[in-house]
Amino acid sequence: MKHFGLIGYPLTHSFSKKYFGDKFQRENIADCVYENFPLVSVEEFPVLIQSQKDIIGLNVTIPYKESVMSFLEEIDETAREIGAVNTIRISDGKLKGFNTDAYGFMQSIMKLLEPHHNNALILGTGGSSKAVAWSLKKMGIDFQFVSRHPSGIDEISYEVANADIRHCKIIINTTPVGMYPLVTAAPDISYENITPSHLLFDLIYNPEETLFLKKGKARQAKTKNGLEMLQLQAERSWQIWNT
Repeated sequence: MKHFGLIGYPLTHSFSKKYFGDKFQRENIADCVYENFPLVSVEEFPVLIQSQKDIIGLNVTIPYKESVMSFLEEIDETAREIGAVNTIRISDGKLKGFNTDAYGFMQSIMKLLEPHHNNALILGTGGSSKAVAWSLKKMGIDFQFVSRHPSGIDEISYEVANADIRHCKIIINTTPVGMYPLVTAAPDISYENITPSHLLFDLIYNPEETLFLKKGKARQAKTKNGLEMLQLQAERSWQIWNT
């Protein structure tokens, strides 16, 4: 039996377990199982690896996409450039980290881009935001991170971001704000400055349409949630585990 799983905390509403369970059933894959492994601390990760000897692949979600890297023997070049890992392959006792978020994001957003989409605001500074930033750079799109407590040269406050919204035609939410069950919350941006030429992308997939996206749609902006991105990154993870 091949054993796969997801680490992070909390994992109450995780996408991966249901996705892979459905995949195994749909494709008649009988020798695989996928489990959630909620870790209160990333320090529990080595204990998990020692106790679950049959694991050959893991996905990584909030909040461990960056901190788990210190426990890996090898890191793929793309994941190293991004500075975050969301996929781990375990082979012959060696743990190698990859990032499939960037692939999923690029493939999902690319078809929506227009020539005027050349400047972006990335809401949040966590592990997922790093994959988004790496992807935008590869696509030649300028960006700035937006944070409640900006600290780096690429980070600005929400107050500064609100003054730039008319000129930044792509706004990407990488924070958990608006995720189920707190569906009445939305990132604190000036939605009145959103125009039909804007593109709002939310990495959240549950609910299907967050308040962030609803507010964008009300201003006639293009909108997209994170479901396709998650599906694409999951399939790329599957490829990595089976090569």
